[in-house]
Amino acid sequence: MTTPPPIDPQLPGELERFAVELARGAVAVVAAHGRGALAVSSKSSVTDLVTAADRASERWLVEQIAAQRPADAILGEEGAGSAGTSGVRWLLDPIDGTVNYVLGLPHYAVSIAAEVEGEVQAGAVCNVASGEAFRAHLGGGAYLGDTRLSGPREIPLARAVVGTGFSYDAAQRARQGAVVAALLPRLGDIRRFGSASLDLCAVAAGRLDAYFEAGLQTWDYAAGVLIATEAGCAASGLRNRAPSSHLTAVAGPALAQEFFALLEEFGADAVSS
Repeated sequence: MTTPPPIDPQLPGELERFAVELARGAVAVVAAHGRGALAVSSKSSVTDLVTAADRASERWLVEQIAAQRPADAILGEEGAGSAGTSGVRWLLDPIDGTVNYVLGLPHYAVSIAAEVEGEVQAGAVCNVASGEAFRAHLGGGAYLGDTRLSGPREIPLARAVVGTGFSYDAAQRARQGAVVAALLPRLGDIRRFGSASLDLCAVAAGRLDAYFEAGLQTWDYAAGVLIATEAGCAASGLRNRAPSSHLTAVAGPALAQEFFALLEEFGADAVSS
């Protein structure tokens, strides 16, 4: 088997800078659409929405990558996909939190991640409503603007405020609700904001103490998990698995072992089975 050449040590930083450029540009595309003519339709279920702004944002992202890095591969939430030859693949979520966007709730984002030979090396998450831009590259730390992030406070699990999210599928939501009901007496509180990428960044920024969700897609969590881990958080898919579409969980290091064990106890990773 041929060993791939070593990664250029400058590449992750370059990809981070481009990810931020892409995220900020796509934010401008979404903002330009406003909310006057959303052209809303549904995808996997009646609650899984897509708008003209989602599609316009993804088209713009694909055009920029094709123009500036034509050898890179692309995987986008709204169907964009192309093979590449560079070993770099871009994971695009043109609006993470589309339901919030449709409702006018100011918690939705553009999320961009770059894999190199299958490993996420850089990412950016930009809140469309606030303009906040989170960013990281592997080994370079995580930042909100120019402020380095260091993860959540050190508190016991009984005081922790934990974020989560729910599936578009009604049967999965019922199971997820049961897990939350079991968790709630053991935690300080639960929050559900509606954008996985921003929730993961909230843990990195210390706005949440931990987060978990089952059934996410790669473009939902790739950038946010990198930002959280670069801020010093632990990430897990439970039972010695990496975060994945099966389950993604992050927590501050002081909470992580106990929190992940509690998620295993209550079968949080079984909700998408």
